[in-house]
Amino acid sequence: MSGAQNYINHVALVLDASSSMSHLSRKVVDVADQQIAYLARRSKELDQETRVTVYVFADSVECVIYDKDVLRMPSLKQLYRVGGMTALLAATLKSQRELAQTAQLYGDHSFLTFVLTDGQENASHRCPDAPARSPRELVQAVSQLIATQQDNWTLAVLVPDQMGKREAMQCGFPKDNVAIWDATSTQGLEEAGQVIQQATENFMVGRARGIRGSRAVFSTGADAVNKETIEAAGLTPVNPSEYQLIPVAREAAIREWVVECGHTYRTGCAFYQLSKSEKIQAKKQIAVLEKKTDRVYTGPQARSLLGLPDTEVRVHPDRNDDFTIFVQSTSVNRKLIPHTRLLLML
Repeated sequence: MSGAQNYINHVALVLDASSSMSHLSRKVVDVADQQIAYLARRSKELDQETRVTVYVFADSVECVIYDKDVLRMPSLKQLYRVGGMTALLAATLKSQRELAQTAQLYGDHSFLTFVLTDGQENASHRCPDAPARSPRELVQAVSQLIATQQDNWTLAVLVPDQMGKREAMQCGFPKDNVAIWDATSTQGLEEAGQVIQQATENFMVGRARGIRGSRAVFSTGADAVNKETIEAAGLTPVNPSEYQLIPVAREAAIREWVVECGHTYRTGCAFYQLSKSEKIQAKKQIAVLEKKTDRVYTGPQARSLLGLPDTEVRVHPDRNDDFTIFVQSTSVNRKLIPHTRLLLML
């Protein structure tokens, strides 16, 4: 007699430990430890088993923790040391090839890897973990590896700039699995940690709904928000008599525009269209609008759909031809952007 299958998550952090990370080294440990504590808490809440692997890379690539129960993880304090160049492609190859040797018996196994780097690849062709390869062969090897991974594998990378994003995409990383972080400050690293946490939340909530992997972990685009994911999240449409969509004709403060359009303004009743990258606080509600029908979905599941954790996190709007994201405003002065729409809950 077979019982229900366990959800078993194998989460890997592949961390740049090249010399240029030295000004952030203490913060890297903090962010990684916070991520592990978060994973431990969510694993208990969602009843998913999570096992953590950590690689660090500079001139060479070292696995410092392998597939360890998240509830028994040590701090990375003694394990993260900086110095050397950036063998980014060797680290990607080694981590994925070694993790692929993990047994996947008896359970629904899924692999999620985050690679974090503050610079461009410059050492893999000399790295013992990727012997005798030209830079071009390395790019091809990573590209082929990503293209042939099964549907229960998710590989994401955080890079410092647009050039890093271009290079990552040339290596085969899906566009929506590449995020840019500010590598110049501890604040930037803190925000990168929030992005990873948000993506992990997306992943774990998706796992509970039977989704095994993602090529859009950093996205509010069509891969993340569509008819299927809305249905899977359990979102139901709001009665059309309970809301109104108001075009924004000019730049105006949110309360001023609501009143000018003949409505009463109550704090929290108005939602603005997400049209630029910004921080969304833990208490803010989210609404999703289907463009074709003007049907609106909202409720706590709307936050889960975007993988928003219960902390403040930065979100950016991605191209989505079918759905628009709206965010609750609790301010009277928020500036509305012309040619967007305002969602008013009546």
